[in-house]
Amino acid sequence: MKMLLVRKFRVLILMVFLVACTMHIMIDLLPRLERRGTEGRPGCSCPPPAAAPPRGAPRWPSKHTLRILQDFSAEPGSNLSSQSREAAERAAGGGGGGAGGGGAAAARTRRLIAPGAPRPPPPAAAAPLAALFQHPLYRAALPPLADGDLLFNVNSDIRFNPRAAEQPEWQNEDNEEFLPTGETSIDSYPNWLKFHIGINRYELYSRHNPAIEALLQDLVSQKITSVAMKSGGTQLKLIMTFQNYGQALFKPMKQTREQETPPDFFYFSDYERHNAEIAAFHLDRILDFRRVPPVAGRLVNMTREIRDVTRDKKLWRTFFISPANNICFYGECSYYCSTEHALCGKPDQIEGSLAAFLPDLSLAKRKTWRNPWRRSYHKRKKAEWEVDPDYCEEVKQTPPYDSGTRILDIMDMTVFDFLMGNMDRHHYETFEKFGNETFIIHLDNGRGFGKYSHDELSILVPLNQCCRIRKSTYLRLQLLAKEEYKLSLLMKESLLKDKIAPILYQPHLEAMDRRLRIVLKAVSDCIEKDGYDNVVENDFNTDVNTVTTER
Repeated sequence: MKMLLVRKFRVLILMVFLVACTMHIMIDLLPRLERRGTEGRPGCSCPPPAAAPPRGAPRWPSKHTLRILQDFSAEPGSNLSSQSREAAERAAGGGGGGAGGGGAAAARTRRLIAPGAPRPPPPAAAAPLAALFQHPLYRAALPPLADGDLLFNVNSDIRFNPRAAEQPEWQNEDNEEFLPTGETSIDSYPNWLKFHIGINRYELYSRHNPAIEALLQDLVSQKITSVAMKSGGTQLKLIMTFQNYGQALFKPMKQTREQETPPDFFYFSDYERHNAEIAAFHLDRILDFRRVPPVAGRLVNMTREIRDVTRDKKLWRTFFISPANNICFYGECSYYCSTEHALCGKPDQIEGSLAAFLPDLSLAKRKTWRNPWRRSYHKRKKAEWEVDPDYCEEVKQTPPYDSGTRILDIMDMTVFDFLMGNMDRHHYETFEKFGNETFIIHLDNGRGFGKYSHDELSILVPLNQCCRIRKSTYLRLQLLAKEEYKLSLLMKESLLKDKIAPILYQPHLEAMDRRLRIVLKAVSDCIEKDGYDNVVENDFNTDVNTVTTER
């Protein structure tokens, strides 16, 4: 009797399951059958289909499209929200409406659905950036490069070791043969290695190096094979390794484009912004410094591209699912690494910047210098330069600022930081091989572009105190103040190439034009006080108006 009841119960369960499956199939097929019935086939007595909506009328997206759009939106403080992206694009495009607004919305939707799709080329008539790079000021030739001016000699014994690139502590115990850099074509190297080989005494990369654009593409398309937290620093950063053994520093998004730094925040406790890192690279290139490593924006899947590939147990343990069913993590760092400041996707997509690594320190040592105009990083104390108006005279008597071009490099960095509003320049680095006669590397720009409504004049103190600037820098700043080469328009065009554009909120672009005028006014005041020749240092080997050589 008991066995009979068990069998009846099993049959009942099976019948319920079959009924449920049948109902599910019918519910799924019913909308399709209804649509087929309204197509106006012969013999159909259904009412005719409704007229198509006008071209400019809004169309309700399908559930599939809504799902994809939802995946790329997020809450403030984790990933870019759809509302903030729309606000940024309205500000960048002037807030046009009607059919034009519909076209912008359609373009934005296409970008959100397919972030990796190639962008259509800009119209030939709207290319002020190309015109800028053809200007004589951007075609001046470098001094001839000797072997000592190159960071790496291609014909040396340096070997490309892919396993060592991924794990620097790894030793070649199996005596495997790896490719010497002097025994094959450079075209076969990965783009990150081409970037490293191109570094010299005067620049991180040349103006027209095709490997840089290819490297930017690699940063957003290469498969991520491992992730680890970067040690040190106040906020969370991740080291990502790619399938081609290149590495990049990932800074996740913490603020939306239009959010400003709160007025009560100290500069040393401000958020580090991923879009500031991207914009700094483009600004550095437009200023023709070329001292910022390549940086690109990327949408990262937190599940597949971070959690599932990390071997960092401390990072892995911080992943959780929020009450809104979004994937979140917070890592370990000095500031903002807690569940209250977790980085959340929606459900698992997060936006961030990827900055290409410089050569490993075991191959190219770098020296860290304390910035003479470093801030006190204290709530009440002031630095010496803030209370001593003659501070620069003391600096100019101290090595390495008493000779060479280092003081001029500091002035370049001052202009660069002021245009961004970056107050967090406590140290800088140079390549040890080149001694004191080399450029300053503009690293760690995440605290730039925090306020567009305020110009921090204290950043310009080094320029005001020293009254020195390179002629090439001064002429380029004057050029970028002209209407046909307006800095904000050039930055907007350059940033549109990034995969997560728009990068900057329109008021930030306008703030750069305003700050550029302040810089030129400061130089003009210095010239009026000390004379042109005492302020502007001629760094051209030939007349700039006759320079046409590219590099």
